[in-house]
Amino acid sequence: MFDACATKSALKKALKKQLITVNGKIATTATLLKGGEHIELLEPELTQPTKQLVFPLEVLLEDDYLAVVHKPAGILVSGNSFKTIARALPQNLKPSEHPNACTPQPVHRLDYATTGLLLVGKTSTSIRKLNNLFEEKSITKIYYAVTIGKMSQKETITELIDGKTSETYFEVKESVTSDRFELLNLVQLFPKTGRRHQLRKHLAGIGNPILGDRDYGSSGKILKGKGLYLHASSLEFTHPFTQEPLYISSKLPKRFLKIFKDLQITI
Repeated sequence: MFDACATKSALKKALKKQLITVNGKIATTATLLKGGEHIELLEPELTQPTKQLVFPLEVLLEDDYLAVVHKPAGILVSGNSFKTIARALPQNLKPSEHPNACTPQPVHRLDYATTGLLLVGKTSTSIRKLNNLFEEKSITKIYYAVTIGKMSQKETITELIDGKTSETYFEVKESVTSDRFELLNLVQLFPKTGRRHQLRKHLAGIGNPILGDRDYGSSGKILKGKGLYLHASSLEFTHPFTQEPLYISSKLPKRFLKIFKDLQITI
């Protein structure tokens, strides 16, 4: 209905804040439309935050519509906490010059402990279109993880998560012996769905938890102080405005390379 309301939840928030009028009257969820009404979206009063988060981010791609940033481990993507990627974005990205420019927003999630590429929308229209690309499964995401234990060379995992269908395809790229963990594997992961903690749950479910996973790891095999060995390494999609094919990749973290010193593959 409005480009500035990129999602249904945004439209509900605008209604709750009494920012939508129909024929000059404040609209509610009970307002009925018969056709021909004059509908207007009011500008909210802008309030400046009392404190800005200063947190430098690596920006791998940016234009007036979208950006791709690198998310480090140990920070939330969004939420009520002061220290989030979402709060840091305005200080790290250039303001969009488009009429429907908005505060930059991440359009998908990465876990607190996960590193890697995060896609961001800079206008309300681009946020909506990027969300649509995710819903249509038109964005290819590739992750790398270090897993524990012997596993098949390649496999598709299809296990329900919270009662919903979920699917992950994986390929083992390298394996090394370990005194503590017997065998560690560098695994390339292709999630076909995007359930919460999907990759961690799927790998733990087949008996090969991700190294450093405190929530789903095996008892007695929790690696302390090194974090979760899960990295969002690449994004591939067609730019929703320029129609340019985009492929953005990120190198493996150094802690991965310390384990696989003789890595023969190019990430």
